[in-house]
Amino acid sequence: MELTERKLRILQAIISDYVRSAEPVGSRTLSKRFDLGISPATIRNEMSDLEEMGYLTHPHTSAGRVPSDKAYRLYVNDLMEKHELSIAEKNLIAERLRGHVNEFEDTIKHAAKLLSEITNLTSFAMTPTKNEETLRFINLLPVDDRTVVLMIVSESGKISNTALKLRVPYTEEGLQLLAKNMTYKFNGKRMTDVLKENIISHFESDIAAMSMLEENIMPSFMKTLEDMLNVNLYMDGLTNIFDIPEYNDLTKAKNFLSLLDKKEDFTKKLLEREDGIIVTIGDENADDMMHDCSMITATYHVDGKMVGKIGVIGPTRMKYDEITSIIEYLTDNLNDTFRLEASINEEE
Repeated sequence: MELTERKLRILQAIISDYVRSAEPVGSRTLSKRFDLGISPATIRNEMSDLEEMGYLTHPHTSAGRVPSDKAYRLYVNDLMEKHELSIAEKNLIAERLRGHVNEFEDTIKHAAKLLSEITNLTSFAMTPTKNEETLRFINLLPVDDRTVVLMIVSESGKISNTALKLRVPYTEEGLQLLAKNMTYKFNGKRMTDVLKENIISHFESDIAAMSMLEENIMPSFMKTLEDMLNVNLYMDGLTNIFDIPEYNDLTKAKNFLSLLDKKEDFTKKLLEREDGIIVTIGDENADDMMHDCSMITATYHVDGKMVGKIGVIGPTRMKYDEITSIIEYLTDNLNDTFRLEASINEEE
C-alpha cells in the first residue's frame, strides 16, 4: 500500500491534533478542524489504510485513532517543519543563561532548570565525560595563619574550591610559588593522567613545598581531582509529569519516576547516545521502562572538545518540532556562554 501525499497530509493533521489535545482523533474532527478538501468518509477510509500500514493505533475505548511510534518517527524524519522561536523566547534563553555563568556546574544545572520551565517536561543535563577533562589552573589562596583554599580550574570551566587546614606554617609568597609551579607542570594534562603521577617527586628539590604538599595539600588535591572527574547528572521538572494526561495512570507515573530515580543507569544510557540532536521514540529506546517515552538529547561543547548532554524525556506525544528547536537554541547559547567565559578567563 502506498503512502500517498493525501495520506501524509491526513497523518500530519492527526499528529498535530493529537499532540495538542491528547484525545484520539476521528474523521469528523479532522474534517472540521483541517481544510483537507475531502469528505469525512474519504478521511475515514484513508485512516483505516494508515492503521493497516502501522501509522495509527485504535484505542479500545474510543472511535478515534492515535499516532503510533512509527508515525512519530516518520513525522520527525520527513514531515516536521523547522519551528522558529519568537524573539521573546530567544531573549529569555540567552539572558537567563548569561545570568548564570559563575561556575560551570551552576551553569549546567541552571540550563536544565530553564529547559524544564520552557518545555514543561522533565529535563536533564550531564556534565562532560571524565576521560577528556584537563587541568587549566591551580591556585592556593591564604585565609588565615593555618587555612588556605585550594582552587582547581579545569579546561571545561569546572571550578573546585577546598578549604585546607595546614599543620605547617606557610608564607603567602611560598603558596603563590607552589601554585604557580603546580600550574606550570600540570596545565593541559588530563586529570586521569595526573592522578597516575607521583606528584611529590616533581618538588623534591623544594623542602618547603614538599612539607606543605605531604601534610595536607596533596591528599586534598588528589581527592578533588577525583571528584571533578565524576560525571554529574542534574534533573529538573520531575513533577511536571503530573500535568501530563498520559501520567494520570499512577502505574505509568510510578514507572517513569522509578526510571529517573536510577541515576547511574540513566547516566549510562546518556553516555551511549551519539552526538548532536538525537530523538528516540517509544520502542526505539532499549530499556523496556522507556517504551512509552520519547527522549530528545543534544550535546554541548566547551572549547570545541568537552562534550556533555542535555535534553528532555516525556511521553511519545510531545511537540517534537518546538522542543528540538528550543534544545538546539539553548545548546548553541550554552556553547557561546562557555566560549565567552573562556575568553574572559584568558584575558584575566
